[in-house]
Amino acid sequence: MTSLRKLGTSDIEVFPLSLGGNVFGWTADEAQSFAVLDAYAAAGGNFVDTADSYSAWVEGNTGGESERIIGRWIRSRGNRDDVVVATKVSQHPEYQGLTAANIKAAADASLARLGTDHIDLYYTHFDKPEVPVEEIITALDDLVKAGKVRATAASNITPERLKESLDFADAEGLARYVALQPHYNLVSRDTYEGPLQSVAADAGLSAVPYFALAKGFLTGKYRPGTTVDSPRAAGAGAYLETPAGTRVLAALDEIAESRGAAHATVALAWLAAQPTVAAPIASARNLDQLPDLLAVADLTLTPEELRRLTEASA
Repeated sequence: MTSLRKLGTSDIEVFPLSLGGNVFGWTADEAQSFAVLDAYAAAGGNFVDTADSYSAWVEGNTGGESERIIGRWIRSRGNRDDVVVATKVSQHPEYQGLTAANIKAAADASLARLGTDHIDLYYTHFDKPEVPVEEIITALDDLVKAGKVRATAASNITPERLKESLDFADAEGLARYVALQPHYNLVSRDTYEGPLQSVAADAGLSAVPYFALAKGFLTGKYRPGTTVDSPRAAGAGAYLETPAGTRVLAALDEIAESRGAAHATVALAWLAAQPTVAAPIASARNLDQLPDLLAVADLTLTPEELRRLTEASA
């Protein structure tokens, strides 16, 4: 039985891999999405990540497609109490920003699409510095008090704004963030390590990193002269042009072979072992991609393996 990890100071416990819902309604249709969700749950997974804007960038979509699919899956399986649903506010085409009115309206819209009466973890997707933290935190606290949200979190926020938000919540006795969703992986460490990680650590926040596999680069399938069929191929392939990218790939090759594990599993295991990290986020658009992600729950890297990867990515 895989041990669950507590999210910050909340009472929410999550599987050490958060299943990314960004592909649902995009590169995975509803049938594929249901199959992936079923397999994730069958393996003990309970932490599904989405956003109200997924996947508004796809032609013909309006945003909220991922939430609707997740909601239909939960209703059809009757497993609402077994799933920690995380979603986000600020980017939906019809609910832009973080004013108090928008936060509350967007939350109601997400609840309707998810077909539930509460969101387990509600993130501010992208911080809006023009909105005072007092307004944002008070609105989120109102949602918690109303029972519509269990816990709150932030993503894409500066260390200064994060600390200001936490300080205001503490001073006023309001619901404070319990988690942070940063961009963080083996080839993008400065997007989290440093001041942002320090604020999170000091406040007891759990990190739930996105782009955990660097758009697929850390799966090891991107090599010089190869072509990968993926909507993220251009972004992932760019890491091949960086010194850190080639060093990390070499280290992953070595450790994956010695441990008999997939590159993705090793990369996620490194991330899961970093200070403050509770559960990296990774998505699977089909069943073939899922086992390597789930395997992170059972792979503990040695101190030497961790050091090798850390040095390679420096």
